[in-house]
Amino acid sequence: MIDSNEFRKQAHIFADWMADYFEGIDKFRVKSGVKPDDILKQLPPDPPDKPENIQDIFNDFQKIIIPGITHWQSPSFFAYFPANSSYPSLLAEMLTATLGVQGMIWETSPAATELEERMMDWLKKMTGLPSGFHGVIQDTASTATLTALLTAREKISSFKINEEGFDNSVYRIYCSTETHSSIEKGAKIAGFGKKNVVKVRTNNRFEMDVDGLRQAIESDLAKGYNPLCIIATLGTTGSTAVDPLSEIAAIAAQYKVWLHVDAAFAGTALLLEEYRWMIKGIEKVDSFVFNPHKWMFTNFDCSAYFVKDKEALINTFSITPEYLRTKTAGRVNDYRDWGIQLGRRFRALKLWFVIRNFGVEGLKEKIRFHISLAKDLEQKINESMNFEMITPRTLNLLCFRFKPDGITENEELNRLNEKLLEAVNATGKMFISHTKLNGIYTLRMVIGQTNVTEGHVEKAWQVLKDRVRSLEFEV
Repeated sequence: MIDSNEFRKQAHIFADWMADYFEGIDKFRVKSGVKPDDILKQLPPDPPDKPENIQDIFNDFQKIIIPGITHWQSPSFFAYFPANSSYPSLLAEMLTATLGVQGMIWETSPAATELEERMMDWLKKMTGLPSGFHGVIQDTASTATLTALLTAREKISSFKINEEGFDNSVYRIYCSTETHSSIEKGAKIAGFGKKNVVKVRTNNRFEMDVDGLRQAIESDLAKGYNPLCIIATLGTTGSTAVDPLSEIAAIAAQYKVWLHVDAAFAGTALLLEEYRWMIKGIEKVDSFVFNPHKWMFTNFDCSAYFVKDKEALINTFSITPEYLRTKTAGRVNDYRDWGIQLGRRFRALKLWFVIRNFGVEGLKEKIRFHISLAKDLEQKINESMNFEMITPRTLNLLCFRFKPDGITENEELNRLNEKLLEAVNATGKMFISHTKLNGIYTLRMVIGQTNVTEGHVEKAWQVLKDRVRSLEFEV
């Protein structure tokens, strides 16, 4: 065990390593090149009986763990959606770990509760959400969506399912075929069953088809089913398609269905006034989630969940055993009643540091910069003889593929693009991911890492072109 003096010494060593890591992150392979079990084989099967030196443990961290890390903070990480961090966020997390707050109720740390309340008010103003919304920090958008489904379930049943369980009623959930997989998982956990998730067709821009939604609801009503919840997506995972919220909201209001909005990634773009068109109709929404831990430079995990009917949320989750009863109940927010977990991390602290250190204008500037980099690369793809865009860019995600002259069969193009993806990622110089859109194997490149520059994007474009040349010989 280490004492205070040794802790101080090691903390300085660790902090220096962290700073060096960010300054030299380009020297690492972006995607780890280890094979299954490579790390496991280096870890002893049994825990140590005697204390071990912190420096020895730290050396093993560098020797064993780092080679098996995919470097999400690398500016050449273009895969999935980012899980961004930043210097102010890291500093705040160090303080969070030091304090070790368990912020389940106001009395367990009043500052944690009240800072979270204020940060959610700040985010509401920053993104243009209605002033009447009430916010709470969840760990992920998956949890937030499950929270929305459970709240919708209890509201439609007058909170009877919580007390008595399900009867023979069938509840239906509607989302597009491009909606995130967490919807199905949430439906299973909440007891609705996967078969009661209705996947509505999309249009040629991969947005939910509003006529298809209306037809699905009418069909379910004719069968005696209960339409429960519609989930609209602002920025689908596959292509960042934006569902037509205003039209969907009108249908939700007509049929009295809970409307939840999943804006996990794209919600950060609402800081920019020019993207507020995405939330036209937001005043009719029941719940809304976006993740500052994706594109707002606040490290994982931090998911901002907003709800219109605070009482429905609290009544869904509130349980107060004697050991949690306090004299402040009802006068303050006890966030244990606002979601699934009883124990809660002090996530608001890093949001406070990030927003204050960047400033709202600084955040806007960086988001606009990322979008401009994506716009420039989109132009290069459109001008290229070897590549084509699969769907127009919405924000900073590019969906494209390699398409050489003379090959028109989709199966062969899919095979070539899968090989290209593997070849590009094998270089270690960049990391991209893929999806399938209408059966087309599509390369996904998201330009949104905190410290990405024009140079990193140009380098990635060159890697893509270089690997294409090797594939052209095969073709």
